[in-house]
Amino acid sequence: MPKDPPGGRRAVAVWCIGVAVYFVAVIFRTSLGVAGLEAADRFHVNASALAAFSLLQLLVYAGMQVPVGLMVDRLGTKKVLTLGAVLFTVGQLGFALSPSYGMALAARALLGCGDAMTFISVLRLGTRWFPARRGPLMAQLAGLVGMAGNLVSTLVLAPVLHGVGWTAAFAGSAAAGLVVLVPLVLFLRDNPEGHGPPAAAARGGSGFVRRQIKESWSEPGTRLGLWVHFTTQFPAMVFLLLWGMPFLVEAQGLSRTTAGGLLTLVVASNMALGLVYGQIIGRRQSSRIPLALGTVGVTALLWGSVLAYPGDRAPMWLLVTLCLVLGGCGPASMIGFDFARPANPPERQGTASGITNMGGFIGSMTTLLTVGILLDATGDDYRIAFSTVFVLEALGITQILRLRGRALAREATRARVTIPAPSAPQDPHPHPHPHPHPHPQPEPIPRACPVPETSGKGSP
Repeated sequence: MPKDPPGGRRAVAVWCIGVAVYFVAVIFRTSLGVAGLEAADRFHVNASALAAFSLLQLLVYAGMQVPVGLMVDRLGTKKVLTLGAVLFTVGQLGFALSPSYGMALAARALLGCGDAMTFISVLRLGTRWFPARRGPLMAQLAGLVGMAGNLVSTLVLAPVLHGVGWTAAFAGSAAAGLVVLVPLVLFLRDNPEGHGPPAAAARGGSGFVRRQIKESWSEPGTRLGLWVHFTTQFPAMVFLLLWGMPFLVEAQGLSRTTAGGLLTLVVASNMALGLVYGQIIGRRQSSRIPLALGTVGVTALLWGSVLAYPGDRAPMWLLVTLCLVLGGCGPASMIGFDFARPANPPERQGTASGITNMGGFIGSMTTLLTVGILLDATGDDYRIAFSTVFVLEALGITQILRLRGRALAREATRARVTIPAPSAPQDPHPHPHPHPHPHPQPEPIPRACPVPETSGKGSP
């Protein structure tokens, strides 16, 4: 039985290097959210073409989730993180210098590819350097750092962009990628000495990949996790990533400064509610479905109230309430992982998490594109365009209600069957606490603490 990693100061230092890379990736990912209007003017594009920036970036990110999990297992965390940092830095610099819409689009795709390699790598660092009982905490902290990157993008990049201009702002921010790349190359290690990757990581081949995906998808918990992630994440991501600023400025008549403050409120609410959601689910697993559906219901109610408010503009108190509620979308989307993880054995955790993580990004891509098309078709009627939110939420709720019974029943059955006796000679799911102080009720399937993905996730 492999021993738990020791943790300690060196583990914290290595993890901080990895999470710093993720922090910069989130800044780059969300930088377009505060520059949507400037991008439209710079490249002379309409709303649909503007949406293509974020759409392509999310498409690349979502499509890379499962392949990145396999890359981390085969190549190691350091190589994947280094490649990711190089790609998103080049992408951000290319976006700063692009003279045309086509080149800027390619730069955002490159950025999305590098961004996709960061969060799963940071999660793997947490599991390889810290004891298993610390894994959920490290994942949650990584998610909070990611949201801090979103906050920096809103608070720092927005005023810099308006002060020094497009090229200087984006090219200057690209330097942050070089800053984190140096300690990453020099000091980061995949795992402590004597705690190498599991033997399963050595397996490969196309047959193995197909089997991993097929077996993960066959689990109702994986599919339920995907639909929970899909239904809860996209309203806030669409708002933060692209359409929030134009909606608040053009449709609600707010200044850019005030609109930026409301976007910041979404991020701050996300960080605060992430801790609350984590505590609730950690104590009561039965709260997962009510919390996810409750977040969807409240989000729909607030969106409907803003869009249907009499007159052209909603009052500030209603917009503030909407932003506070949107902050719960990210933490609620992480509940999806808490269904996928217990449904799959350890050797399929990466694949299952990748499938789950695709849900929210598919929903976000669909909404980003549809809102842009409807804005062009209706002459910038945001009420009609944002009605897309209700259609996708209705679809997601239907799938959650359809899958929850089978997923929860399978989860309960697996928990009963796989609980090993204390004297079992081979324990496939060793408890993280060594003797002589065992936990009185060991759980063989680790419960995941919700991980915020702004991304994320996550993504995060």
